[in-house]
Amino acid sequence: MPGGEGLTSPHPAAEDAAGAPAARLQTLDLIRGVAVLGILAINIAGFAGPMIGSTTPNLPDAVSPLDEAAWAFGFFVFEGKMRALFTLLFGAGIVLFWERCEATDRDGDSLQLRRLGWLLLFGLAHYLLLWWGDILFLYAACGIAALLLRPLGDRTLLGLALVLYYAWHVWGMLDAATAIEAEKAALAHHASAAQLQLLAERLEPMRTWAAQELREAHLGWLDLLRVKLVDRPFWPIEVVSGAFSETLPLMLIGIVLYRRGVFDGRISRRRLADVSFACTFGGLALTAMFLAWAWPRHFPPVTMHAALVWGLAMPHVLGGVGYAGLLVMVAPRLGATWLGGRIADAGRMAFSNYILTSLVMTFVFQGWGLGLFGQVRPATQWLFVLGGWALMLGWSGRWLRHFRRGPLEWLWRCLVEHRLLNNRMN
Repeated sequence: MPGGEGLTSPHPAAEDAAGAPAARLQTLDLIRGVAVLGILAINIAGFAGPMIGSTTPNLPDAVSPLDEAAWAFGFFVFEGKMRALFTLLFGAGIVLFWERCEATDRDGDSLQLRRLGWLLLFGLAHYLLLWWGDILFLYAACGIAALLLRPLGDRTLLGLALVLYYAWHVWGMLDAATAIEAEKAALAHHASAAQLQLLAERLEPMRTWAAQELREAHLGWLDLLRVKLVDRPFWPIEVVSGAFSETLPLMLIGIVLYRRGVFDGRISRRRLADVSFACTFGGLALTAMFLAWAWPRHFPPVTMHAALVWGLAMPHVLGGVGYAGLLVMVAPRLGATWLGGRIADAGRMAFSNYILTSLVMTFVFQGWGLGLFGQVRPATQWLFVLGGWALMLGWSGRWLRHFRRGPLEWLWRCLVEHRLLNNRMN
């Protein structure tokens, strides 16, 4: 999960010197901490493998009712909503970084481009060296587009974001409608031969890819690197092409929310509460309605894929906005608690925690480590999630007692500033 200036704040005193209120930055850190913890709850299925486990718990093999319940819980609370939450924050961070640069008479646009350029390289390295599920490259690419659109007014940005977001999602659902109907007919045992053929054509790539992942999971680290370099060198670009129309609109919405005072208290608390509760309730209610259909049918893969990529666009964005607003409301009290402080520390080091999570989880599951890939069911995966949360909450605070920034946040800023910065606390 990306961090750094405008995303993970450095030492609060530095922020105050730049004119940014410490309370606002602590709120952003707290929200970001929740997001980086929540992302692991979704990514764990991809880490444990195979990838199709992120779409349905019953491929490549059927699981127990307990596993389905554990998977459904993560789907209801975290799926899509945490990704939306963090993407909104990334958009807000673009403006925050620009404001801080301009306040110190530096060119915010050029420095932001430099930041995002380095993030592209970090993302490529993350993909090649650790995990296929990298989002840094995607965020950097979409961040560059958001930066170019930043001068537009709020209404224009919001209109552009909503048109792009929903046009892409509606088009995707229309394209998938025939296959979804075929799967529904097959589940009801009255599918035609043509529908069964179409369904088989949609399922075959999923099964083939899962089998390939299971084979590759036994490879050593160097062999996996060779596979990525030789067989899938353009994977990060493919991810951008597939997710650009979701990620960029969410960043633009994040820019608008930041400008409208959602993250710094300028919006009235009554209005923030109304919007936050309405969005959260709407997002969770729509998710629950879909779960009520999908769970009794054991999460059929074609429909689940269409829903996760396109069909659940509304609950995802509602959940992300709602969660952000609720966290802003509780931040003053939660941030003053021991747990809130640890979550904020994890948010300040979100970039380092994101990469650390990938390092630990790929070691646990890949063949070059403990080799548990494909062996851990959804219910048991929650033990690894809890362990990952404990690791992030535990080490972040200890590190920040001695250093101003997380290790990767420090490296990233040094690269952007073209100078070696002192990271030790005075």
